Amino acid sequence: MKVESKDTKQSFKIPGELLLVRKFDNLYPSISIMGRECAACDDFLSSDSFSRTQWAKGYGYSRCRDCVNGVIVYQCHQCARSFNSSNQLNMHMQVHRQKNVSCPVCGDTRFGSSANAVQHVESGYCTGCTGQDNARQQIYEFSSGKGAMRNYMTETARLTYGDHGASYDAVPDYPYCCRPCNKQFRNMSQLLQHQDNKHSRNNMLTY
Repeated sequence: MKVESKDTKQSFKIPGELLLVRKFDNLYPSISIMGRECAACDDFLSSDSFSRTQWAKGYGYSRCRDCVNGVIVYQCHQCARSFNSSNQLNMHMQVHRQKNVSCPVCGDTRFGSSANAVQHVESGYCTGCTGQDNARQQIYEFSSGKGAMRNYMTETARLTYGDHGASYDAVPDYPYCCRPCNKQFRNMSQLLQHQDNKHSRNNMLTY
């Protein structure tokens, strides 16, 4: 992010955050206030608008006092329901999506996103992949074989060869990750849900 002082034409580059600049004298500006975007409402606010606890969470995670206290109201434009955060509104908006995503295993078309379809498989009730443990292993092996998924795996899956042919190692506790956020996930559906809510990537996994 780049800021230019109108008085001195001197620029400051601050990665991720913006330092508000005030002229101190005719030659040198001084930094008076630090600010950042609220992770909930996306408004750029000064540090005074954040509690010490929220500010310490860092850029991309801090919520302003209004969002923490539920002062700002986020309203759904389709049903007029109100929510205390943009995250809650984003979660609610899934209710209004068309249910046109199919399960990659059984083909049942009744899901609003790929996250919902994968969650259906992970539940163990999908007719094409019964049992939670079996479903988790199958999803892990499927994801490991997709080149586009490599950046979302915490470690490279290894193939082992035995009497019954090739097979992947057991599923790690947290095999999936979002590298920009440095978050790890136990289930594929959790990663997909996170990508949808935080990064607006609906249906990021192609079957």
